[in-house]
Amino acid sequence: MKDVLVTCPPMLGQIERFHDFAAERGLRLHPAEVTQVLSEDALCRLLPRYDGWIIGDDPATRRVFETARRGRLRAAVKWGIGVDNVDFVACEALGIPITNTPRMFGAEVADVATAYVIGLARHLFEIDRGVRAGDWPKPAGISLTGRRCGLVGLGDIGQHTARRLMVLGMEIVAYDPGVEGDAGIEGLERAVWPEGIGTLDFLVFTCALNARNRHMLDAEALARCSQGVRIVNVARGPLIDEAALVAALRSGRVHSAALDVFEEEPLPPTSPLREMERCIFGSHNGSNSVDAVIRASHEAITRLAAFHASDRHRVVQGRTGGVRCAS
Repeated sequence: MKDVLVTCPPMLGQIERFHDFAAERGLRLHPAEVTQVLSEDALCRLLPRYDGWIIGDDPATRRVFETARRGRLRAAVKWGIGVDNVDFVACEALGIPITNTPRMFGAEVADVATAYVIGLARHLFEIDRGVRAGDWPKPAGISLTGRRCGLVGLGDIGQHTARRLMVLGMEIVAYDPGVEGDAGIEGLERAVWPEGIGTLDFLVFTCALNARNRHMLDAEALARCSQGVRIVNVARGPLIDEAALVAALRSGRVHSAALDVFEEEPLPPTSPLREMERCIFGSHNGSNSVDAVIRASHEAITRLAAFHASDRHRVVQGRTGGVRCAS
């Protein structure tokens, strides 16, 4: 039986569901005590005791993998699709097989993105806060039919989001250099970032984070946006320069924003974003439905078990491991 450390909060929230499933595949799950991520130091202390690791958004750095590899760690799986926190080059060098679990919850994150769009359009969260405070606010919202939405990212999440927003009558302009054409979505427009952002009523981020798109929505890009644009981010916090966003909210360039993710998580108590009344905040929880967590967790366990099974074969054959990752 292989011992596996689990540090992914959504999976940890339902961990009791997965013990038997894992045991049938030769794995023993060990839940970590974590709210969002463990530190490098904590991971270096813990991981050498385990044969496998199901990774959340923790700093899966070279230092962490080197320390863990000197112990028992022989394979890992990144829960979910986002892999910007994982050093795959280090895994390759150390012979640690690793993959992710793609296409597990595109629909779930798209549901949250759509809810944020509707909430910003009709001031639903502002109304909720007012009523709870004893007021009876009646802000005038905007209709979604005919509004233009820029969708940054046309992968699994982006495609699901596009289809949902088009049902609401919105016009979608998609930005994604890695996807050609309309992805089978009739009526979808394509553009190259930041082309045409001055025509958009909404800007929704659903893309992966990489070295090229960090702070892609910065002060310069925000200055090109239409006055009163509404912004949604269900992808990764560092896609947006938060200091620039705060300035744009204060000036009115940005009407409002819904952020499920942040540059630093959890959101620091001192973050100036907390002073922005026209912001809706999430807790990096867009994929966390009961159904999606079960699918992704079963997939992570299955892939990790396969790595350990093939590792036994490699030991017999005298070969080393490798890196596998799907987008």
